Amino acid sequence: MSTTKTLALWVAYGTNGVVGSIRHDDEGYQVTMAGADGPAGTYPSLASAKGALHARMIPGSAWPLFQEH
Repeated sequence: MSTTKTLALWVAYGTNGVVGSIRHDDEGYQVTMAGADGPAGTYPSLASAKGALHARMIPGSAWPLFQEH
């Protein structure tokens, strides 16, 4: 059995509240949208994960505010 340790967590806030999160672990940066059943994907860098999260938002949405927790 393997376990994954979360090294960092960023929460993304849009104009109407939380839109998603990014978790950093041994596998990379995992993007999960708010209300989703599971992750949308894993990315090699924080910048690419932030871009992927924004791309999954409603077209025309402003760049979200990312806060590390």
